[in-house]
Amino acid sequence: MVALIIIVVLVAIVIALIVMRNNLVVARQRVKNAWSQIDVQLQRRFDLIP
Repeated sequence: MVALIIIVVLVAIVIALIVMRNNLVVARQRVKNAWSQIDVQLQRRFDLIP
């Protein structure tokens, strides 16, 4: 019975770690996208300068 509880806890920890990693990957992609949008806006401004 104790072994079953330990296995369930370990599986829950592994699932939580996978979810946290996926959330960090999504957040990193959002940051990269935001910076690329800033780059686009700055390039547009630069192109408008005569």
